[in-house]
Amino acid sequence: MTPPLSTLAAAQHSAPVTDWAGRIAWVVGLLVFVVFVYWLMRQGWKWRGTLQGDLPELPSTPDDPGTPLLTLSGRYHGSTTAGQWLDRIVARGLGTRSRAELTLTGQGLDVVRPGAADFFVPAAALRGARLDKGIAGKVLTEGGLLIVTWEHGGRQLDSGFRSDRADEHPAWVEAVNRLSTTDHTTSTTEHTETEGAR
Repeated sequence: MTPPLSTLAAAQHSAPVTDWAGRIAWVVGLLVFVVFVYWLMRQGWKWRGTLQGDLPELPSTPDDPGTPLLTLSGRYHGSTTAGQWLDRIVARGLGTRSRAELTLTGQGLDVVRPGAADFFVPAAALRGARLDKGIAGKVLTEGGLLIVTWEHGGRQLDSGFRSDRADEHPAWVEAVNRLSTTDHTTSTTEHTETEGAR
């Protein structure tokens, strides 16, 4: 008796055999590649930190920081060389992203970062503020970042922050610019008077 055609067709098309050895080798290879890329990134981070090793310790908050002019809760997205939004600064913990609580007083800008190093920017070191859309590793919509420019160790730095309420940014730009301009004018006047008295 001749078997049905459907049975013959099924016999000719047996189920494919899974090549488990090939699949495991592919997964292991992918994992090794990912680990290698991560290792390269870590080495690059360490190398950049070594190059920036001359950056002094960050100022700490004074015992009496003064009366708060503005406060802000949000995120710290990193710091770069001023005007070079891809030249990330990683020394002294400035490369660590974190939550941030900002307080602006007449003495400067206090940055408190849970889980990362806090720092203080004296009013004399402030160089201004602006709204921007990106800083190394973070790009947002136009005006989505508050960029504060300050000087430390002979370098001008841009630090990027984003408030939990972005409508607070313009008030911060105005206040920081006003404080930095006032402090610069005062410092220049004092310096001129001191030079003239000699």
